[in-house]
Amino acid sequence: MTSVPDNPTLDSPHYKQNPSPSVWLRRFANFTAFSTLLLIFAGGLVTSTGSGLSVPDWPNSYGQFMFAFPWSDMVGGILYEHTHRMIATVVGLLMLILAFWLWKKEPRQWLKRLGWIALATVIAQGILGGITVLTYLPLGVSVAHGILAQTFFCITIAIAYFLSREWTEREAKIEHDQNQSLFKWSLVVTGLIYLQLILGALMRHSDSGLAILDFPLVDGRVIPSFEAALKSINYQRFDLGLDYVTMSQVIIHFLHRLGAVAVSVGIIGLFIKAARFYRNRIKLCWPAALLLLLLVAQITLAAFVIWSFRNPVVTTFHVWTGALMLGSAAFFSLRCYGLLYLKVFAVVLLINPTLLLYSL
Repeated sequence: MTSVPDNPTLDSPHYKQNPSPSVWLRRFANFTAFSTLLLIFAGGLVTSTGSGLSVPDWPNSYGQFMFAFPWSDMVGGILYEHTHRMIATVVGLLMLILAFWLWKKEPRQWLKRLGWIALATVIAQGILGGITVLTYLPLGVSVAHGILAQTFFCITIAIAYFLSREWTEREAKIEHDQNQSLFKWSLVVTGLIYLQLILGALMRHSDSGLAILDFPLVDGRVIPSFEAALKSINYQRFDLGLDYVTMSQVIIHFLHRLGAVAVSVGIIGLFIKAARFYRNRIKLCWPAALLLLLLVAQITLAAFVIWSFRNPVVTTFHVWTGALMLGSAAFFSLRCYGLLYLKVFAVVLLINPTLLLYSL
């Protein structure tokens, strides 16, 4: 058991009388998190429609200030890319307001710092977006841009949860040993989902989404012979009028499918553990059940991405559901370890090691 200091300070994870944040601050933090989810959907739509270079300059749009760009010119890919930029700007402004609001009104120093980390992350995300355009969508930068958005989403969820009544009133106490076990499992699931999103971003931005044309098998097999599969796939692509794919694209796609298997095992195990040991604790069971439902939806969407030959709407919802899964898993981890701030803060930082640079 963790010892409790005799005179805990306000920043101590064992402080039992945390001040309740204002209702409006909590609501604003929640709104920022949901706005980030909308931003991820808009960004996914840009990639799914191939609109990333529809507006070739940055930070302006065809030489004009972003919000002065005429609506009549927002057609085709310009509509998707320009709308994405405007939503990103609004989310950045929301985070700026939230960071200063926390700095002004929030007495917990660690939460103030987390607000600044979130602001630094969204600024870095905007700069990466500009570099992506100005350097013509290089693979590494494009993948980093997509993944940093997911990281920022997790941080906004953490901030919103730290401002919640549940956190400040410490209502979710459960036995430390059991809770620690569930926390570790949820943390593993969060890490698996995050790694899977990296593979998904690599697959999307390397144009490997249709490197395998059947689902759930690969060229009719569970474990294919990759040389034979590559020849068969390229024959099929030739008949369909599609460009040839390389072995690396097939392997990237296959690794993404293997990642899906690992995530599935993790989520199913988490659900079984929560249902078995915490069936009377709705606050622990429903997030696990939600993750399981999202997993089913995500696998279904993955199948339709292949069967529809990457329909932009279906593909975007696949990306968006992945973000929902990551956010839900991160939230579950935070809820499981509600009493130990240092451990929870480590969860947020471990989601992306680059955040350590911002915390120095």
